[in-house]
Amino acid sequence: MDTLATAARPAEPYRRGGRGGAYVYDPAELDWREAGKAGVLQKVVRRDDERGQFLGLIAMEPMVRSGLHQHQGVATSYFVDGGLTDYQGAILAGQAGINLKGATHDAIAYARTLFVARLEGPVTYPPQDGPLHGLHAGARHALLSNPAPSVPPDINVSVDLLPEQGTGCDGVVRRTVFDYAPTADDHRMVQLSIRPQSRIPRLVVTGHTELWIRGGLLEVDGRVAHAGCFVILEPTAEVSLACPFGALVLAWAEGPAHWIDPPGSADGAAPPRADLFGYR
Repeated sequence: MDTLATAARPAEPYRRGGRGGAYVYDPAELDWREAGKAGVLQKVVRRDDERGQFLGLIAMEPMVRSGLHQHQGVATSYFVDGGLTDYQGAILAGQAGINLKGATHDAIAYARTLFVARLEGPVTYPPQDGPLHGLHAGARHALLSNPAPSVPPDINVSVDLLPEQGTGCDGVVRRTVFDYAPTADDHRMVQLSIRPQSRIPRLVVTGHTELWIRGGLLEVDGRVAHAGCFVILEPTAEVSLACPFGALVLAWAEGPAHWIDPPGSADGAAPPRADLFGYR
């Protein structure tokens, strides 16, 4: 895709295992869609109801409930505004929420709420709650029983308060939000803070990788991804990232990224050894 306007068209359903493409999605070019539940709207970047996978923005009006549901795969979110409350308590703007497989809860928005959502598995609702809606991709009916009632349904993380970690790139620091350690998946969710004019050597991603530009501006092979944009990198995608004016980026990586610039290229420095997303 050659331009941001073309790339902004939603890829639905998005097919994994592609040919190593890199895509930029501007949510300003995506329509708000009704989710089949009053007071809930979505901007869909990627949705697969068969697998229960989703990436995009969700907006909820005050006093709207999700309804009782159970996650059958990992779900992660970042709250831009407002918040949700369940029996554990509240998650607020500036926090990331993680729901592990088996998390069972009912969440309500007491204020107008906007969040970035990423689902990695379907969600089940009790049949007695009536017709299914589209708040969660891949929603299904099933009898619910909380498999671990002593385990909180949410892991809530204040992202900007996490410790900084080096990435091997001068001017780029990482905060690890979730390393997926309690799961069977070797994935990472991180925040990257990129100083203006930082050089990131060309890299290849080995697993499906998704970015959300929280602030600033990132160039992906010369295509502009400004604040609010999403970036999808298919496995084996080779990209150059540039940041002339600084950027704050949330990233989900399903495999490490390898540097492919040879030593001595560009500014004469060898590429860093550390993985951008925190793999060892």
